Amino acid sequence: METRSLAARVEVRGLRVRYARARAHAIDGLSFEVRPGEVLLVLGPSGSGKSTLGLCLAGLIPQSVPARMEGTVLLDGVDAGTLSIGERTARIGMVFQDPEAQFCMLSVEDEVAFGLENMAVPRDQMDGRIERALEAVGLGHRQRERVDRLSGGQKQRLALACALARDPDVLFLDEPTANLDPAARFEFVQLLRELRQTRPDLSVIIVEHVLDDLIDLVDRVLVLTAEGTLLAVGAPRAVLDRRTQELDALGIWLPQVTALAHKLRLAGLRVPDLPLSVSEAAAAFGPLLKVGCILPDGAVPVAPDQPAALDVRNLSARYEHGPEVLHDVGLRVPRGAFCALVGPNAAGKTTLATYLVGIRAPEPGRVHLFDDDITTLSTADLTARVGYVFQNPEHQFVEQRVEDELAYSLRLRDRAPDEIAQIVDGLLRSFGLDACRACSPFGLSQGQKRRLSVATMLAVGQRALVLDEPTFGQDRHTAHALMERLLALQREGVTLLTITHDMQMVADYAESAIVLVGGRVRFAGSAAALFAQHALLEEAALRPPPLHALARLLGVRTADGALPLRMRDWYPCFGVGPGGVVEGGA
Repeated sequence: METRSLAARVEVRGLRVRYARARAHAIDGLSFEVRPGEVLLVLGPSGSGKSTLGLCLAGLIPQSVPARMEGTVLLDGVDAGTLSIGERTARIGMVFQDPEAQFCMLSVEDEVAFGLENMAVPRDQMDGRIERALEAVGLGHRQRERVDRLSGGQKQRLALACALARDPDVLFLDEPTANLDPAARFEFVQLLRELRQTRPDLSVIIVEHVLDDLIDLVDRVLVLTAEGTLLAVGAPRAVLDRRTQELDALGIWLPQVTALAHKLRLAGLRVPDLPLSVSEAAAAFGPLLKVGCILPDGAVPVAPDQPAALDVRNLSARYEHGPEVLHDVGLRVPRGAFCALVGPNAAGKTTLATYLVGIRAPEPGRVHLFDDDITTLSTADLTARVGYVFQNPEHQFVEQRVEDELAYSLRLRDRAPDEIAQIVDGLLRSFGLDACRACSPFGLSQGQKRRLSVATMLAVGQRALVLDEPTFGQDRHTAHALMERLLALQREGVTLLTITHDMQMVADYAESAIVLVGGRVRFAGSAAALFAQHALLEEAALRPPPLHALARLLGVRTADGALPLRMRDWYPCFGVGPGGVVEGGA
């Protein structure tokens, strides 16, 4: 045991963590190790203790975050409990789910310098470290920019630069690509590949839901249960193949081609080698395809010519003393539509959303909400018509208990106490938050915070919802339940405008898409039409879902020439019916 401890870069023994006022342990009896140069992927459902693990490794639990911790964390064989916070941060670089939580300086270069100053790095070495770290994450040209002017994705990159500049032995990355556009997510994974070449001894522990680009970089996978216990640890292919039923029950996202292989196996088809990548899937699925398979028309009908819920005309905007963020934007979202607003980081999507919901006041005549100029509406009229789910959930929390957060808007509208209680109870059940009723909204996991932020907007019953990254931090079960809830609202006539980097969500749910690049609208139409425009996708830093790339490799198309985007679109190619059973089989 002692020899193994000295060989491990990180070793966790019998870790148990319980937060104040929590009913159960966030982590319960967890033991594992990470070797030098290893990439360990941590999987688990929302609220399974993945972020808590990072807080323990960093020493924030129990020294700063109120929680009881039992067990031992060893760093290169040394009990981490004997190290100061400064000594730990020099060894472990952290990138948290919410990058803003770790910023404290005004400018980008000062933020990177702050950590180096705390490590007493000599001044003549700091400039080079700062420059190399910012260049590595694509922010070399923005080193003098104010941190609060960065987009959510750029803040995520800055947090990584701060960690890399300290030259740590271990990187703990908590959903580092969550706020990145698809192209930037791919580039981030490429950066990790380069780090493995330049720093072969660097150990990486990464928590991530989107696995398609990442999985072949991973050495081992660690799976946590909903109760924070260890389910499995091992090589990626072995864990994903042998633990299929448990992973499915936990709602853990798999690479799309891997998930399709599991579906085909359940339908009775023989897929001997589990594919993890598009190229592997092309080799595995090719022999199974029906000869001459032509799928049904793939076009998704865009909402008919309904009156507009949101109508933007010639909207331009700039921040004080800054460049123009929106340039003569015009767009129209029909009533009852489900529309996705997509584009690269810093394209102006969130800025546009703030004008649509009245957080920023446009010039009169520029934005109309259900036919009324938004500048003529009172705050009460505005909030009764449209709800806004912020990119950062904490920006909209105002109460100290989850149940009070859900009741807040209802109480402002003088709803009867019995009605409020009934609505709150229903939302707590629907969004899997009943056990968190008495918890602080600020103490929830990031996935739970996101579900709460959406639930608060559904309490009032507005006719339009603008949602900024609604599926951020969600496992497959909670993401599916959330989207089904939104679809049910759409069927009741609610208009949905979703800002997202999740291209599979666009393919699966959105009727139409609007592409914003550099503050200008570059496209408005169906998702199928968007994914057919390769030059636009590259310009907008968008990447089609992996199943789209698989279709190109296998030559699979729909009757109208489009490529299949959704998993269920593929079933006819293999003779699998809507019920998931091979047609003509048992």
